[in-house]
Amino acid sequence: MSDAPDFRAVTEAQQRTWSEGDFAMVASLVVNAAESLAEALEIVPDERVLDVACGSGNGAIAAARRAWGNTVGADFVPALLERGRERAAAERLEVEFVEADAQDLPFTDASFDVAMSIFGAMFAPDQERTAAELLRVVKPGGRIGMANWTPDGGVGAMFLTIAKHVGGPPPGIVPPAFWGVEDRVHELFGDGISALEVERRKSRQVFRSVDHYLEFFRAYFGPIKAAYEKVGPEGEAALTEDLRAFLTQANTAGDRALVIEPEYLQIVATRA
Repeated sequence: MSDAPDFRAVTEAQQRTWSEGDFAMVASLVVNAAESLAEALEIVPDERVLDVACGSGNGAIAAARRAWGNTVGADFVPALLERGRERAAAERLEVEFVEADAQDLPFTDASFDVAMSIFGAMFAPDQERTAAELLRVVKPGGRIGMANWTPDGGVGAMFLTIAKHVGGPPPGIVPPAFWGVEDRVHELFGDGISALEVERRKSRQVFRSVDHYLEFFRAYFGPIKAAYEKVGPEGEAALTEDLRAFLTQANTAGDRALVIEPEYLQIVATRA
């Protein structure tokens, strides 16, 4: 009997979770992280760019503006890909959106100049396989860019709050926020990269109040929506109380509004 985690089962469960609500609404809060990463990657016209776990296309759209098209977005939630197509069409950008798993990308070796992921690939359960896929599809000398939430930077605390009520990752699954630790990134990419630049940044997110945040995330954010469904009516008050305490502590705006500034690690790696 193997103690190895069932990555397929976890991936299927995650696909269901991220299909809940409408993550495109939440993704609008972190557009700046995609633009910042695209700038840091120094994308130039006619480079071929892949946005992995692209969601509704923040990274792909930022890349396509700089590469003048030539961009592919890959995600395993069809509804989010459709939203990405709508956004690209509205901006008259040439982006191809493809249904795909970050752990099993349907692209040939060394077929992209740049691969990027904004708060996406970090959630794939098999981190080693995901890192290997990012390395595989990028040409030698190309770049890999990621924006990953840190364990101690706000979003990590939010997921810990949720885990208190619904449980953490299955045995053998490394928490996603470990992608936000520089040493872990070095470990995952290993000899596949020749250089790594990291920078801790903040993602400023504004809401009218704690109640506004909770209403919004319960409607649109899959992990929180799924958590409330799992705890049921009997656990709803306790989960809300803990989320409210987390948000109140994280608020930087006092009585004027709810402003949170979760930290993330911006990564730019050079493919060896």
